[in-house]
Amino acid sequence: MTEYTTVSIPKDLADRVEETIEGTSFQSTSDLVRFLLRSIVIQHQKEGQLTEAEFEEITEQLRGLGYLE
Repeated sequence: MTEYTTVSIPKDLADRVEETIEGTSFQSTSDLVRFLLRSIVIQHQKEGQLTEAEFEEITEQLRGLGYLE
């Protein structure tokens, strides 16, 4: 059985995520967060340790999508 933990994000960000995922295959904010984190972890595992530039690029992409402020 998979164990879970809770991640907290600001309510206004959660609201923006809910609006963003409308009409997508994501059923919830949790689905999207799992997808994003899994994508970052997979990229990290494939490429080895992320460089600072790669981390900044990912951060900017997430910020551009409205997931980071």
